[in-house]
Amino acid sequence: MPSSSPFDGVRFAFGTLTVFPVRVTRWDREAARGGMLCAPLAGLAVGAAAAAAGLVPLFLGAGPLLAAVAGVAVPAVLTRGLHLDGLADTADGLGSGKPAEDALRIMKQSDIGPFGVITLVLVLLAQVAALAQAYDASWARGACAAVVSATLARLALTLAARAGVPPARPEGLGAAVAGVVPVRQALLAAVAVTAVAAAAGALLGPYDVLRTGLAALLSLAAAEALLRHCTRRFGGVTGDVFGGLAETAATTALVVLSLG
Repeated sequence: MPSSSPFDGVRFAFGTLTVFPVRVTRWDREAARGGMLCAPLAGLAVGAAAAAAGLVPLFLGAGPLLAAVAGVAVPAVLTRGLHLDGLADTADGLGSGKPAEDALRIMKQSDIGPFGVITLVLVLLAQVAALAQAYDASWARGACAAVVSATLARLALTLAARAGVPPARPEGLGAAVAGVVPVRQALLAAVAVTAVAAAAGALLGPYDVLRTGLAALLSLAAAEALLRHCTRRFGGVTGDVFGGLAETAATTALVVLSLG
């Protein structure tokens, strides 16, 4: 096994959660723990790229709707669409109403069922509509929403990988990262990211501090509700569930950040 490095976690996070050319050198539980703790950093990078993609057409004279489409497309591209695919598979598994074993089998199939299609359409529409409204308010608010929502989406993964959350299958990415993060470290990460997000909102105005903090709390609450439901239905988490959690958190954050 390669010698331990403080950057193993960063490489794990970027190598598994993004398409950035980062080679993962370690796949053991220690590296997975560091990777899940560093997941918000990967989200920050994805969000910065999404914000840049939205600002370019906006500054070239395009409207907020086109800027929002670009801002939503970039995270999908930078994650190979895996989170959206996971969301669709999770929706199919939950919507099937079948026992855990059968639902997990449905989620492993390569095709997307009706529940997955409907969920994808509604989630993407909600993300584009919310981000467009944020960009319509100001370019800075739209860019902040893109960065904050992407970071919170990956923070939801950190919390979902906490100790006590079991894997639904003995193999796959879900099994590799399930339960690797101590609860105390997961909570500290949540507090730190929420504080930084609120500080970013403070750059836009006093009200934005509250709005950004509320977006963080509600996005994590929505992801936690889905996590608990999936754990009850499937007996644990899978890679698909992690993808569904990320998209749920991102969508909730964008909706809250677009209000007011």
